[in-house]
Amino acid sequence: MTNELMEETIRVAVEAGERIMKIYEGEIQVEHKDDASPLTEADKRSHEHIISGLKKITPEIPILSEESADISWEVRKGWDEYWLVDPLDGTKEFIKKNGEFTVNIALIKENSPVAGVVVIPAQNLIYRADIKNGAFRRGYDGAEIKLTANNNLSADKLKIVGSRSHQSELMQTFVSNFENYEIVAAGSSLKFCLLAEGKADVYPRFGLTSEWDTAAGQCVLECAGGVVFDNAGNKLQYNTKDSVLNPYFIGMREYDETVLNYFKELN
Repeated sequence: MTNELMEETIRVAVEAGERIMKIYEGEIQVEHKDDASPLTEADKRSHEHIISGLKKITPEIPILSEESADISWEVRKGWDEYWLVDPLDGTKEFIKKNGEFTVNIALIKENSPVAGVVVIPAQNLIYRADIKNGAFRRGYDGAEIKLTANNNLSADKLKIVGSRSHQSELMQTFVSNFENYEIVAAGSSLKFCLLAEGKADVYPRFGLTSEWDTAAGQCVLECAGGVVFDNAGNKLQYNTKDSVLNPYFIGMREYDETVLNYFKELN
């Protein structure tokens, strides 16, 4: 991705975040989709702005968004390159008003994320990544640092990204492999960003996610030097099947065969 296209993508994502924050600051009205997941006006406004913005800057590239996910597999399977968008990742976090929700935009080529933008509107933070230049964290003031996933952590305690409120049976079994660990709680695609910054070690996901939930965050982590594998031990890929649901997956700030094998044993 060119620098110009990256900056345009960031601009679109930040502007979508501004529209989200206008609703966040007031009373939030919640609807529910057919699958019972929550939907707010913020999801809709962010989606509309991102679709409009991306069509202007790259009219030739198709777009798949959570809020317009009814594009058939017959159409999608012919895509070699496309935008994958989650206009508001962490709607439950948004409704709780804990600030841990994101705007995610990823560029997918040949089934892998090659560029990604994650914006955290409530924290004025931007994560950007592309496979040629690496991963970066930027404040809205423009100050930017390059991310290296294998920095910062001490080796005496494994930091595992997980839920604040509960752990599934599979998660409990996974963490039982380690004598000394700490659960690091985070919402939305922030989980990947924590690993990319070296603030956590492992993100095992034993639950349903959709491809738009993970693509941008995966790109940030991988471009910072981390890895993301599916439950068969292969790199997590996109647009390879009719369903847009991901298999269980694990993100690691650096490759660890033992940890990966613990994960695979549970799938």
